[in-house]
Amino acid sequence: MSLRTWAAWGVHLYTAIGAPLALIALVASGQGWFGVAFVCMTIATFIDATDGQLARRVNVKQVLPQFDGSRLDDIVDYLNYVVVPIVLAYQAGLLPAGFWGLAIASAPLIASGYGFSLDEAKIADASSNYFFTGFPSYWNVVVFYLYAFGWPIFLNVIIVLTFSVLVFVPIRYLYPSRSTIARGTTYVLGTTWAVMIVALLWQFPEPSRPLAMISLFFPIYYIVMSLYAHFRVTPATGS
Repeated sequence: MSLRTWAAWGVHLYTAIGAPLALIALVASGQGWFGVAFVCMTIATFIDATDGQLARRVNVKQVLPQFDGSRLDDIVDYLNYVVVPIVLAYQAGLLPAGFWGLAIASAPLIASGYGFSLDEAKIADASSNYFFTGFPSYWNVVVFYLYAFGWPIFLNVIIVLTFSVLVFVPIRYLYPSRSTIARGTTYVLGTTWAVMIVALLWQFPEPSRPLAMISLFFPIYYIVMSLYAHFRVTPATGS
């Protein structure tokens, strides 16, 4: 095989590493090692944020046209952004125990399964800025804050069900790594937020609630910028 072919397979392997990370996170969650589980999800998120750039640099679609890297990415993302955090939420007692807890936990699994399967789950505008359609299944972030804040279970249920419904609402959310809209600001704020999340993970099993509250600046910024883009930018194509 040529060097380019090896490089392309290497990128796909890099993406696939997210699957064993999900396995480790599930095992850790089952043992009550929730900090370890969140660390695995954080590493998987970093991989997801960087593998696309590597894939485009190596030009994997042309080098390996027989292999669908996007499908692999979706499988790994569904594990790390949906299955792992929702299982953790149930096992950590963030949701009700028993039948009703399982029923509530099933809502985001079904909703996000729908979201991942849409033909226009990712769309682009005329300037090739990409967006997610509907809440982009950032359940790892949602569950992290549910754990950090330790809110009453009934409030966690409301939040989980609300975001499950938002998966079906066709609002466009920024695709940070593939959008030029406020890219510089997004990268700076996102990096700052990531550092704060690492600091919170270091504090497990009792992360600082004041620091967690401050760190909400980035999710709020992301939602505000997404709404701005949704109402100001006209989509052009699906992807």
